[in-house]
Amino acid sequence: MGRITTRQKVVRITAADGQDVEFVRRFDTLAAEEPLEIRVGGAPLTVTMRTPGHDVELAAGFLVSEGVITGSDQFASAIHCGGPGTGGTIRETGTGGVPLGIYALGASAADGGNTYNVLDVTLAPGTPLPDPARARHSYTTSACGVCGAASIEQVATTSAFDVSGDPLQVEPSLLAALPGALRDRQEVFEKTGGLHAAALCDAATGELLVVREDVGRHNAVDKVVGWAVLNGRLPLTGIVLQVSGRASFELVQKAVMAGIPMLSAVSAPSSLAVEMAEKTGLTLVGFVRGASMNVYSRPDRIRTDVLEPV
Repeated sequence: MGRITTRQKVVRITAADGQDVEFVRRFDTLAAEEPLEIRVGGAPLTVTMRTPGHDVELAAGFLVSEGVITGSDQFASAIHCGGPGTGGTIRETGTGGVPLGIYALGASAADGGNTYNVLDVTLAPGTPLPDPARARHSYTTSACGVCGAASIEQVATTSAFDVSGDPLQVEPSLLAALPGALRDRQEVFEKTGGLHAAALCDAATGELLVVREDVGRHNAVDKVVGWAVLNGRLPLTGIVLQVSGRASFELVQKAVMAGIPMLSAVSAPSSLAVEMAEKTGLTLVGFVRGASMNVYSRPDRIRTDVLEPV
């Protein structure tokens, strides 16, 4: 189902001070980036540039971010659209029989058949289809996560979940450990150095429930949210969303839409991300590096009773 990495010929140049310049021809491993068209009921909704893999999760998470669905009972199935010569289908189920999707069996891209870059989602009976006016006729790049709502007020009123009332309490030591735990499970990043990652952490146990990587930071978040959809885990109460990069407005939006009360980022948040976190009652933590971190909103969820007085 697509390629996660590719191999590319490069010239490696080493130019150390006082030494001759060295040229070495070698292969380098790159993170794959391919388009995925997401359709709902056969109608195109969006095209996003992503790293192939976990496409059904990506679509399910995207639909949560867009406010199209709010739980696994509204997501019936998904099929990779095949061309001529496509075979049958495979149905997979998750926890409690929740469908993980229906996948078309097709020929390889080399045979001119299915390239698995079009995914058609079927919603459960009674679930309203997306407004056709929201369909994107241009693609979303892997660097851009503008996914739906145009303002903080719209997101705050659209989300089916109120994260402000989540009684989550987290020790600072748990948050400090999350970036390292996430990094240890970034298998593709280890090979390419070119992928973002997101993880869902159970704050009560400290367990990383799921880790996903993608060339786009918003896609990585959609994939972990989609995992939650397919396993009947929404809303994600008591969960910390850990991301490997910065905290943008779009990532705060996705967390709120999935009912996640806390977002922790290795790097900086944007001003709009902080504003939205304050508006919705999400705890936003940034610059989580070593033993230090900055808490930008709802610091009451960080257990200060375990800290030494400043």
